[in-house]
Amino acid sequence: MIDIAFIREHADLVKQAAEQKRVQVDIDRLLVVDSSRRELKTKLDEIQRQRNESAKVKDIEAGKRLKEESSQVQEALTLVETEYESLMILVPNIPSSDTPIGKDESENVVIRKFMEPTVFSFKPKHHSEIGKALNIIDNETATEVSGTRFTYLKGDLALMQFALIQLVFNTLTSAETLQKIITEAGLTISNKPFIPVIPPVFIRPEVMQRMGRLEPRDERYHLVADDLFLVGSAEHTLGPMHMEQTFEESELPVRYIGYSTAFRREAGSYGKDTKGIIRMHQFDKLEMETFTTPEQSTEEQNLIVAIQEYLVRQLKIPYQVVQICTGDMGKPDSRQMDIEMYMPGEGAYRETHTSDLMTDFQSRRLNIKIKRETGKVFAHMNDATAFAIGRTLVAIIENYQNEDGTITVPDVLRAYVGKDVIK
Repeated sequence: MIDIAFIREHADLVKQAAEQKRVQVDIDRLLVVDSSRRELKTKLDEIQRQRNESAKVKDIEAGKRLKEESSQVQEALTLVETEYESLMILVPNIPSSDTPIGKDESENVVIRKFMEPTVFSFKPKHHSEIGKALNIIDNETATEVSGTRFTYLKGDLALMQFALIQLVFNTLTSAETLQKIITEAGLTISNKPFIPVIPPVFIRPEVMQRMGRLEPRDERYHLVADDLFLVGSAEHTLGPMHMEQTFEESELPVRYIGYSTAFRREAGSYGKDTKGIIRMHQFDKLEMETFTTPEQSTEEQNLIVAIQEYLVRQLKIPYQVVQICTGDMGKPDSRQMDIEMYMPGEGAYRETHTSDLMTDFQSRRLNIKIKRETGKVFAHMNDATAFAIGRTLVAIIENYQNEDGTITVPDVLRAYVGKDVIK
């Protein structure tokens, strides 16, 4: 949520941001409603002052009249505040100054690449074909048990999943490794380690709304009997861990690395990625969530992207870093960066990582503040993928496939998997 004072002073900028992000919200109506809201609050305060005065002099008739008038004003204020909240919830975050202006994903900007696409002496296979032949991916049985877009990961591929988890936890909990990443990226920022978390996968709708992630609702799984939603990513329950709390400035940054299963309906994706495990209803992710001062939040995102690149480089898989344009970024995002790994089975780069700088958009809704000598300010929040496990496994299978149908295990994962080749 954006500060209403900012909207009053910069209405044209907010309108422009909404247009660039393709968000429908009537800012002019919001300002009218906000004005009415402030007038009614002022009127209500004045009525309360008069009620207090009448109570002191025991003017019963005036007290009754003012009570009735207060009730009428409060009723009007409730209606106005309901409309105010419904409009405010639609207002998107303001894109950062370096965010490319564009209508959709076709205008995202590739800012750097690592390695050239993998070249084979044979025609590379799709991961679904390799996985089925090695009996490590079983979509067919999962379809019979659970439906389409579910899978069983089996044998050595299951071990590789836990190898990726271990790689991430070992990296992000090491101040020494983080300092190495910081130095190589030329950053000036704390090397404070991330705290490992296994968060809940259920979230209350009102908390999901405060995170700005409830919509599009048709992407979410809703348990009607309990009025709970299944998370679409670990940050949905990592972000609210500090709602209604105030940090001491000396505590920051606060960094978490969470691992959880995630759930998405994949509404509107009919016919897309029907083979393999790229687009599933259930998948596992490792997510970073951090809380910083406003002054450090952009540098924090730069660190997060450097961590993402470090992890992918450890796997020695070709990738590109993409800066997301206004028309393709999320409503709560101020600045969004993606990493796309090369998938030889498709002959294309596919998105595997996202990094979202929210500034104070979420913390304002969640009421997460920082205590300073000059007063309290809202914390800034970042969330980002460490590994989307399924898509990372796809990238490993396709980039490390051999002509005989086996898969070479990346060097960095061999100690965890316990072998050099999956066959």
